Amino acid sequence: MHWRKALKDMKPYTPGKSIEEVKEMYGLNEVVKLASNENPYGTVPAVQKYFENMSINYEVYPDGYAGLLRTKMAEKLGVEENRLIFGSGSDELIVIIARALLGPGTNTIAATPTFPQYAHHAEIEGALVKEIPLVDGQHDLNAFHQAIDENTSVIWLCSPNNPTGSLINHEELVVFLEKVPENILVVIDEAYFEYITDPAYINTVNLTEQYKNVIVLRTFSKAYGLAAFRVGYGISSPEIITNLDTVRSPFNITSTSLQLAEVALEDDSFIAMCRKLNREQMVRIQEFAAENNLHVFDSEANFLLIEVPMNATDATEKLLQHGYIVRSGDALGVPGYIRVTIGTESQNDGFLEAFSTLIERVGHER
Repeated sequence: MHWRKALKDMKPYTPGKSIEEVKEMYGLNEVVKLASNENPYGTVPAVQKYFENMSINYEVYPDGYAGLLRTKMAEKLGVEENRLIFGSGSDELIVIIARALLGPGTNTIAATPTFPQYAHHAEIEGALVKEIPLVDGQHDLNAFHQAIDENTSVIWLCSPNNPTGSLINHEELVVFLEKVPENILVVIDEAYFEYITDPAYINTVNLTEQYKNVIVLRTFSKAYGLAAFRVGYGISSPEIITNLDTVRSPFNITSTSLQLAEVALEDDSFIAMCRKLNREQMVRIQEFAAENNLHVFDSEANFLLIEVPMNATDATEKLLQHGYIVRSGDALGVPGYIRVTIGTESQNDGFLEAFSTLIERVGHER
């Protein structure tokens, strides 16, 4: 078979262990998954009620235009409907962007470490990936600018960044955008937008009006708790949206997903509650880290990248044995750290107790 050459040295995404797998492996009755940055508070209450009584015409294709969701989203964001694109999660929008703009002879710029799908899909399309190391967990926008050349087609900015949780400073972002040539698409991926509490944050949707080469990506998978239904969206100029829509599959979001997203979008109080509880529980873990002299990155997301007192993969395994699934920094490009989703109060009680056993274990071995 004539596989793309780029696939030769690439590997498919490897998901972490499921809750049922961990239960079986270690004989546990209860396991808490804190590895995928899902919302521990579930989804909008009205979504569950709506789902139980919703009516679907199974034989009818979904609305390829996402008409009702589009209208509601445009009104909520204060933008025209032709400035929106919807995808099966923001992941699909990343695929669409790569397919539309990247290929042999082009290059793309992203941070390292960051969300790995940027580089993954760029490489599939045959583009060169220029990776710019983070500085203290932050995007080095000066180095990004220096990496731009005549073949640069897409720049990826993850804010808050996954896995560090860091937010790009708005003033620095504007200075950077002023320097980027208009023929280069700048992607600002804000999958964790709803969790941001930094008072200095300025809504980046406004930047898509000022800079016609900017697209902002967001999702219903995180704070809205609809990860199972895969709905993401992008905001940009009408020209960019039209070109990306040309690449998008015509019926890419299910009818069920569209309806549930429409319902979820109406409940701002649920998002406010999740944001508040997330911040309260994050402070707990940050204080725990400080008390134990462990470094933790500042985060504006619903996860923390926290130092561990041993090899990261070993620490991840030990936490698994206690029933807590987290992500090893070894797999994220940050050795010596784990990424943990901020759970509920009770989940964090158990997690911090399990984490304490790692510290005690190291203390005994010294």
